[in-house]
Amino acid sequence: MSRFVDPLVVGRVIGEVVDLFVPSVAMAVSYGAKDVSNGCHVKPSMAADQPLVRISGRRNDLYTLLMTDPDAPSPSDPTMREYLHWIVMNIPGGTDATKGDVVVPYMGPQPPVGIHRYVLVLFEQKSRLVDGYASPPADRPYFNTRAFASNHELGLPVAVVYFNSQREPSGNRRRR
Repeated sequence: MSRFVDPLVVGRVIGEVVDLFVPSVAMAVSYGAKDVSNGCHVKPSMAADQPLVRISGRRNDLYTLLMTDPDAPSPSDPTMREYLHWIVMNIPGGTDATKGDVVVPYMGPQPPVGIHRYVLVLFEQKSRLVDGYASPPADRPYFNTRAFASNHELGLPVAVVYFNSQREPSGNRRRR
């Protein structure tokens, strides 16, 4: 299984966003026809709408999905680490994120400068999280995946995938 973890170590996702874990659930992420693999590049325009996130697991198991940007506002000075982009809870195993409860609506990548990592983290829940228990964070900047997992008794992730994205040049501008 280490071959699945290595890109997360190289990309500093393990260490900066999550602790070392053993993947135990398959998670497939795609933006239209583009399948996301660790470290691949996805243009912000391609990721404007939420991805299809399919997860394995048993129907009776429930999962929480988070998406954050640990490089906000810039990779060289991530003073807003982590910027929260999405939270979905109560996703039944063997389905996709659309079957869960959206706690924080999806916000696509909007990297102002540099190449940003966008990390999707999947946790297995111990039980169904009911309204009120999973209240959304007050704000999107300064989110902490580890603290969220601890506060909701989620433990270590069961799957993680990340992609890189950077601001797209304006096609209408001319350089002089």
